[in-house]
Amino acid sequence: MEELINRMNAMCLESPFQSGWYLKNLQTNESANYYGDVVVPSASTRKIAILMNAMKWIHEGKLSLDQPIRIDETNQYVGNSSGCFQYLRPGFTVQLYDVLTMMIIVSDNTSTGIVANLLGLDSINEFSQSIGMIGTTHRHKLPPLDLSIDHSLDYTNSTTPNDVGLILELILLGTNDEKVANKLGSSKELCQIALDILLNQKLNNKLPALLPKGTKVAHKTGTGARNYNDAGIIFLEDSPLFILTVFTENVPTSLADGRAGHGVACDLVARLSSEAYNYFIN
Repeated sequence: MEELINRMNAMCLESPFQSGWYLKNLQTNESANYYGDVVVPSASTRKIAILMNAMKWIHEGKLSLDQPIRIDETNQYVGNSSGCFQYLRPGFTVQLYDVLTMMIIVSDNTSTGIVANLLGLDSINEFSQSIGMIGTTHRHKLPPLDLSIDHSLDYTNSTTPNDVGLILELILLGTNDEKVANKLGSSKELCQIALDILLNQKLNNKLPALLPKGTKVAHKTGTGARNYNDAGIIFLEDSPLFILTVFTENVPTSLADGRAGHGVACDLVARLSSEAYNYFIN
């Protein structure tokens, strides 16, 4: 895998902003990383941990997937660019399963706020630490709306590429191994539901963008004031092939050559994913 690692590192070094990644070959269990332990803004990749903390509570009987959740003016997170529920007329009811799904597949922050309020930040942080996400801190239930591009790292939610790779692997293994599911405080069935939700992701301009059409990718994106992240499990047909998490940091609004920073960052994530995919299938 050394040849692939060198190519991926070179791609990151060529970019005009910081990039870090974690990679695991699910066929051989080899893993590698580039700045994998460096703490960076997590943006919405943190919602994977929130999802699994909710699954733990469901397993413990504190919550239920089919319990009704009313969406009204008190919990609609209005003014952000993430999700759909903020645009709907208040006063409708959905199930918790739907809220968890919307939180992941369109990164709906109204849904995120509801789940984070149910769980509380202490529970989310304790869960993250308990499963080994030692570089992860959830500081806000919802990201501040006034987040500037030069914000300090400790002003927002943060994580590492390695941490997010870890939780993805635990979810995947937990679908078949009760002991691993128990490490998440969950069950095989709930891990499978979580994986299926991640597979239904609708924001696909990063990890899946350059992969063959129809490639299954169970992933969660994250977009911050200066970050364009994605973390997922990439499949070959129905078989998990590799895990890849990519986190960009200090991405400028525009580059010296006039290109939009967000476009270049998203393209880097897509090219890293494509590079790994083509290496592993050949």
